[in-house]
Amino acid sequence: MTLTPSLHALRVLGRADRDAALELLARDPVAHVFVASRILHGSSAARWSIGGELWGWVEDGELRSMCFAGANLVPVEATPAALAAFVERGRRQGRHCSSIVGPAGDVLALWGGLAISWSPAREVRRSQPLMAITGEPVIEADPRVRPVRPQELDVVLPASIAMFTEEVGVSPLVGDGGGLYRNRVAELIDGGRSFAWIEDGTVVFKAELGAVSDVAVQVQGVWVDPNRRGQGLAAPCMAAVVQWAQDQFASTVSLYVNDYNVAARRAYLRTGFRDVGTFATVLF
Repeated sequence: MTLTPSLHALRVLGRADRDAALELLARDPVAHVFVASRILHGSSAARWSIGGELWGWVEDGELRSMCFAGANLVPVEATPAALAAFVERGRRQGRHCSSIVGPAGDVLALWGGLAISWSPAREVRRSQPLMAITGEPVIEADPRVRPVRPQELDVVLPASIAMFTEEVGVSPLVGDGGGLYRNRVAELIDGGRSFAWIEDGTVVFKAELGAVSDVAVQVQGVWVDPNRRGQGLAAPCMAAVVQWAQDQFASTVSLYVNDYNVAARRAYLRTGFRDVGTFATVLF
């Protein structure tokens, strides 16, 4: 993992640094699956298109820490010196992200350094259990959950919009009318990463794999029709998502959840997920 010799340096990584970056990410493949997914699916020997910059912190010629800077700001294996360098770069460049997300200690340290110069946060979620399951779910999967078909985009999209608005607090239609969000939902469907139980043309349950590496996946966008909540549907539906994800993508399935969402945590625990860490999110 040796790079160009330098005592201490922050620089933007590129295609030539791909292997070193992936080696660093492998230290915690569950916590770092988002950035790993960006690199694995957005880079190759011929291109580097990962949807943002990747800041690398080098000490004595070795890559020690990184920070993905795109729509999200995501720290990776951040040392105190690296965090200070990331904060300084963030201050100079200004805020271009909609959130800071990742391991709680690193996210809150970044925000502690950036808050004075960036616009106020809309919300700071300081404790989001990071959960994972490796192995079969401990309850029976609901067979009605299946991959969404491309022609079902307009069936799933309203549920996706409702989930996003409920979870983030802002509609994804704001700004461009929802064009970019529609494209993202379509991309996940086309990639076999969107799963749903659709009954009489209505979504009862849905979830997506927002990030996929060769070791782990991260589930996002879990949603149950409000009219069907409280019926114990989420856990068996999540078991089905786990089975599909393990069969098609990777053996470890992860997610992170707000600590105050007691019902969701209970459903994930029933499925067989266990706490493996803590995330935090700063929303703008």
